[in-house]
Amino acid sequence: MPDPMHTPISAPEHQAPEFINRIPKTETHLHLEGALPFELLQRLDPVKFARPPASWAPEYRFGSFGEFDQLILGLLGPWFTSAARYHEAAAIVFRRLAEQNVRYVETSFHLPIVQFIEARGEEILQAILEAVPAGMTVRVFAGLVRDCHTGPMPAVITDALRWKWLAGFDLHGHETLPLEEWTPEVWRRARNADKETKAHAGEFGGAENVREAVERLGVRRVQHGVRAVDDPSVVALLVREGVTLDITPISNVKLGVARSLREHPIRRLHEAGVRCTLSTDDPLIFGNTLTDEYAGLAAEAGFSPAELLQLARNGFLAGTMPEPVRRAALAEIAELERGGV
Repeated sequence: MPDPMHTPISAPEHQAPEFINRIPKTETHLHLEGALPFELLQRLDPVKFARPPASWAPEYRFGSFGEFDQLILGLLGPWFTSAARYHEAAAIVFRRLAEQNVRYVETSFHLPIVQFIEARGEEILQAILEAVPAGMTVRVFAGLVRDCHTGPMPAVITDALRWKWLAGFDLHGHETLPLEEWTPEVWRRARNADKETKAHAGEFGGAENVREAVERLGVRRVQHGVRAVDDPSVVALLVREGVTLDITPISNVKLGVARSLREHPIRRLHEAGVRCTLSTDDPLIFGNTLTDEYAGLAAEAGFSPAELLQLARNGFLAGTMPEPVRRAALAEIAELERGGV
């Protein structure tokens, strides 16, 4: 096979895994629990988990978010019972990302889990960070759902604002729940504590939810955000404010947010000048890898090698990695472009 770096732009080799694997990448929308390696469940119960979920099949489509939620809760509950279990899962997750030439990762863990297992949130954070391999930068976010500000959680959140190695907060949960009044205040406090803030919006909710995340929560990193495409004024807002959408196309297709990769809104958002990145969301459920995401956009959505490189570049521009890591990755991407793309 010819070297994909030195063949014409129209050559199919440009879209082959060999080319994709050479691209330095980021993974910036990853739920650590949802990335649980399936073999750990198989080890836990070889009979119950004899086969991967049916949702790994390329043609699988969830009937509703409730169906997805029921599946993921049933899979995650048996494993995530301690900080040590988080460490074990994270070590495999990060190793496999490194094998795909991922240099920088932003992942979240579900902070309200501290109400149900014998582990403090800071212990879980430390366990995850201790699993990071050499050569990879990982930033860990605390995931909060829209209705979790009850019971012990206000105190847990206040404590988390003081955790030195916590990168920030990410708002999770189904968008049918309204944004509660506590959320903008916590997001403001987080930024005042030098923490980063993100929010899931524009997945099942509409473009107005994306606007709400930007204008009311003040985030500049939106997880999903693809429904912004339905309102040109929201697309213009994203471009004007320099908001990054951390998009997970395969997840979107399997959950019915987009009918196919060919019809996925990422094409229109990218062409409109919105900064988009690629990630996997919950690979335990969708059976996807980051390489699959790049290859799928190339094969089905017509993304050229230059466009794939731009998506990769966007991750390094948006992330908060050490500057030497950013510069080195951007230089490698530029070299790939000069090599024939």
